[in-house]
Amino acid sequence: MFFRGFRGYYGLPCTNKSVIKLMPLSEQQKRELRGRGHGLKPVVSIGNAGLNAAVIREIDLSLDHHELMKVRIGSADRDTKQQLIDALCKACNAERVQAIGHIALIYRKRKDPPSGKTRAARRPVKKRRSAH
Repeated sequence: MFFRGFRGYYGLPCTNKSVIKLMPLSEQQKRELRGRGHGLKPVVSIGNAGLNAAVIREIDLSLDHHELMKVRIGSADRDTKQQLIDALCKACNAERVQAIGHIALIYRKRKDPPSGKTRAARRPVKKRRSAH
């Protein structure tokens, strides 16, 4: 089993210090997130070793950065995959958007907006002069 050595999935470490109580996503929100996640590639792969502290830490950091991500799960059993996805979401305080085959799409709202310049903060593009 993939929980070996842990105190259940509630005892898995999570690097996110401020735990945000997630409200279940509405169908409209899930539809929008599925559309956004369609073109994404899996960021993290969970192999036969299962879910461990290093994998949870990597997924937690990726969720802090990306907010929406795909995870590839190498387990062959359907029930084991569902348990693994549920444990992962509980450990990282994330919400499962979609799970198809070996790929799960998970979401966690960002605490702060991404740092750096946004489109509104950029200088407007100068219009080119027409050649007359």
